[in-house]
Amino acid sequence: METSKMKMVYVITQRNNKNYWNRIGVAFVNNDGSLNVRLEALPVSGELQIRDYVPREEGAGYGLSRERQAPGNGANDLLAELA
Repeated sequence: METSKMKMVYVITQRNNKNYWNRIGVAFVNNDGSLNVRLEALPVSGELQIRDYVPREEGAGYGLSRERQAPGNGANDLLAELA
């Protein structure tokens, strides 16, 4: 599958002034631009963050790369993904 058509679905929760990103599913872009979303969990807040899929580099640490951090999230924020 072409990676530009695949997206990751996250829910962002805030605890102790830190944002935690938890991957809860994937989304796929259809030919007409619409999305098919497959969730493994439902967010309590009802709010989802859908981002382009960016493959991790081999040997990279756990979490999101700098390019994928949301604006306003400082370098000290802990970004966690559910495997």
